[in-house]
Amino acid sequence: MAASVREKQKAALRRMLNFNSPPLKNTAAEPVWKVLIYDRFGQDIISPLLSVKELRDMGITLHLLLHSDREPIPDVPAIYFIMPTEENIDRICQDLRSQLYESYYLNFISAISRSKLEDIASAALAANAVNQVTKVYDQYLNFITLEDDMFILCHQNKELISYHAINRTDLVDTDMEAIMDTIVDSLFCFFVTLGAVPIIRCPRGNAAEMVAVKLDKKLRENLRDARNSLFTGDNIAAGQFSFQRPLFVLADRNLDLATPLHHTWTYQALIHDVLDFHLNRVTMEEGAGSEASPSGARPKKKNRKTFDLTAADKFWQNHKGSPFPEVAESVQTELDSYRAQEDDVKRLKSIMGLEGEDEGAISMLSDNTAKLTSAMSNLPELLEKKRLIDLHTNVATAVLDHIKSRKLDVYFEYEEKLMSKTTLDKSLLDVISDPDAGTPEDKMRLFLIYYITSQQAPSESDLEQYKKVLLDAGCDLSPLNYVKQWKAFAKLATAPANAYGTGGVKPMGLFSRVMNSGSQFVMEGVKNLVLKQLNLPVTRILDNLMEMKSNPETDDYRYFDPKMLRGSESSIPRNKNPFQEAIVFVVGGGNYIEYQNLVDYTKSKPGKKVLYGCSELFNAAQFIKQLSQLGQK
Repeated sequence: MAASVREKQKAALRRMLNFNSPPLKNTAAEPVWKVLIYDRFGQDIISPLLSVKELRDMGITLHLLLHSDREPIPDVPAIYFIMPTEENIDRICQDLRSQLYESYYLNFISAISRSKLEDIASAALAANAVNQVTKVYDQYLNFITLEDDMFILCHQNKELISYHAINRTDLVDTDMEAIMDTIVDSLFCFFVTLGAVPIIRCPRGNAAEMVAVKLDKKLRENLRDARNSLFTGDNIAAGQFSFQRPLFVLADRNLDLATPLHHTWTYQALIHDVLDFHLNRVTMEEGAGSEASPSGARPKKKNRKTFDLTAADKFWQNHKGSPFPEVAESVQTELDSYRAQEDDVKRLKSIMGLEGEDEGAISMLSDNTAKLTSAMSNLPELLEKKRLIDLHTNVATAVLDHIKSRKLDVYFEYEEKLMSKTTLDKSLLDVISDPDAGTPEDKMRLFLIYYITSQQAPSESDLEQYKKVLLDAGCDLSPLNYVKQWKAFAKLATAPANAYGTGGVKPMGLFSRVMNSGSQFVMEGVKNLVLKQLNLPVTRILDNLMEMKSNPETDDYRYFDPKMLRGSESSIPRNKNPFQEAIVFVVGGGNYIEYQNLVDYTKSKPGKKVLYGCSELFNAAQFIKQLSQLGQK
């Protein structure tokens, strides 16, 4: 199996931090000490991939933001990792004039234009610093990898390419062009880093098609220019997946508005839904609202804690896609096994203080010394285990508080039934009007899913009744205005009869292990729901295209092959074999529910590899906000 895009992006960063030459294997040599200067974009790309410790091991003593006040450090080389924007270029020129560092290695996250290069050159000449500007590189790293099989385009300025930005009614063509160019620039960087030229498929008549046309053109031009092509020579040798090229499926968010609003039940998606989770880092307030402050006293300032959920965390890797009850059970199991190990060490300590010099004690002592030595050597491992258990206990408890206070299990189960068209055990009005179930936003999400997935739109009188209950519950109705327009428009494009497949959830009796009173997690009243695998629309489209299945939903998808000399206007694929590798990209934003659905789909297809990407990652709250901006009259 070829290296994942995460590994490749990491390798590219390591090469850059080693002055753009491959890092040496023998680590005995002292690294060259240097400073790293990045902008916010660079910071977002590096932080999910390299920890501060890894940076230090590579000789980075300081990492500073470009637009912060920096002191001169005259005898140290500086590596810059920034976007080629006007203000960044101005700041570099200012650094050259102030002679901040010994030498400058300028790395641009995406390609810099000729005119901006000339600006730097003239500033270097004026500052008499031409010799100090050692190297200038285009890195083509303008995307953020969050998992081995997941990437997003950006975290800064994401509102510029958001669902709201693409679907605004007052959008002029030039703005749309700019949004598409931004998306294509990042996707181009992604394929350069991957070292593969994909075969592109997309639906007709939406933003995804515009991205496909532009990306095809950009890849084609680069392949045409033999001298400067980024897909020849060493890049490709390093990037060969297999002889097969990957399939690149572009989907449009408008294809499925229900999934981003859906309440979820798997660990990673729940964290993203109810906590503050960005770029693999979760931020929580400590001890939120447990002890009441005495009357009249100023409430205590809450400490904010951040936790990194990384690839090195085995528990996270194994359980991020598991249903929440299973996670709570596993955290408890880990905790019990850790306590057992801890007790062993404590017991050894007490035995070591043996009185009396009799024979038995001496032989026991030598026996225990060996045990203690092994216990000591396991100590760092044990401490790391404890740190991870504490982290997941904290995070899972915070998630559980939300589930219980908002009855999220009820919402999840009800929405699954709506989406899979199974019979409902109680009316939607009951759920929405229950004052104890959920926030106004939860109610709105549920109602929108009902509205999006219903075959027959509710009659005007029913709709008025729903609206009244929603308003009484404190909901903002503007998202509904937008979804109504969207649904009327989508009707013209004919929605498939059963977009979300059949299936749903089956409640499993109560939690066995977790229900016992000794557990950290008090799960009373929370349903133990187990997911049945059903493919969401994005997964289903991928399946059709990857397996070359004929399906009215995807038969009309356009086909682009940037390696063909003449671009052909066809939807007839030249390649008739199923693909082994595919990348799905959602224009207009994606979420962890879809990602998890694709991961589960791939598990059922041995030998296949699927990557998920999206222009931005939003949770339901952020998505509803965009819908309500679009729906404001």
